[in-house]
Amino acid sequence: MQKKNLPHYAFASLVLIALPLPPALAAEVDAVQVVGAIEGVFGVNPGERRNHTKGTCAVGEFVGTKEAAVYSRSKLFAGKPVPVVARFSLAGGNPKAPDTAKSVRGMALQFKLPGGQLHQMAMLNTPMFGAARPKTFLDLMLALKPDPATGKPDPEKMKAFKESHPDSLAQSQHLASNNPPASYANSAYWGIHTFKFIDRKGKVTPVRWQFVPQDGEKRLSDEELKSAGANFLEAALIERTTQGAVRWDMMVSIGQLGDPEDDPTLPWPAERKQFKAGTLSISRALAQKGAACEAINYDPLVMADGIAPSNDPVLKFRSSAYAVSFGKRAAGQ
Repeated sequence: MQKKNLPHYAFASLVLIALPLPPALAAEVDAVQVVGAIEGVFGVNPGERRNHTKGTCAVGEFVGTKEAAVYSRSKLFAGKPVPVVARFSLAGGNPKAPDTAKSVRGMALQFKLPGGQLHQMAMLNTPMFGAARPKTFLDLMLALKPDPATGKPDPEKMKAFKESHPDSLAQSQHLASNNPPASYANSAYWGIHTFKFIDRKGKVTPVRWQFVPQDGEKRLSDEELKSAGANFLEAALIERTTQGAVRWDMMVSIGQLGDPEDDPTLPWPAERKQFKAGTLSISRALAQKGAACEAINYDPLVMADGIAPSNDPVLKFRSSAYAVSFGKRAAGQ
């Protein structure tokens, strides 16, 4: 049974879900706990993703730049078209979540590199994440579990969570103060975490990336928010692709000494050096049922040579939690 009418902060951090965690963090949480906590908030839809359940598939290609190839030996930046299977989504476990909700939007990409290699990315439309460590996300889900008597979260539990987890506040405040995008095509998406580009000589460069829409960013006005309806995002993206490819520029920021590399709640300074690493072109969008993206587990730790993860504990935790969720839906649970 689905839990409805959850406040916007119910969705603020719902992207957690393989590298081992440090012992201290591993003792705090495990993937089964986290997925179970998500189910406690949203219920279970057998055979569906536990998080980012509502989504739309798309296909296209990515072409990397010569400048990116200076920093990374990844075949992603070889300058040749790389086929992409994409998925756009809303955070949360409700397949009927309204597209007007002030919640996170996601863009997940699977790049099909030469030689059968895969590289994956799972991004958000907020410049920061809502948890500095997996325990914050677990505690949020526990606080949001609806009271059986009201069908809604206990306000006192939510208040206590926010007071004791300051790392959750920046993203939830960002969502509360910004209306949702008018289309998936009019939203930027951030990689959130720090990654490492590795060049042909083995030099490592810390980076963060953002996909910037060539159509420009556009948010719903307050009036549009009232009239847009619950299911406009998929139709809008499908319609947009019939007019021609939708494109995003992959912009990469280079980290400097002292920039946080293991805390996704802290954005880097805006003045960091940036360069264009490539262009994503989405040529077709379609409903996800039976489409290519439906069966893909967009684990962001599926990486090809030339790009590596940082020690961000949230990034490392995602792989195991994605696997638990994927295993359940693959079994029809």
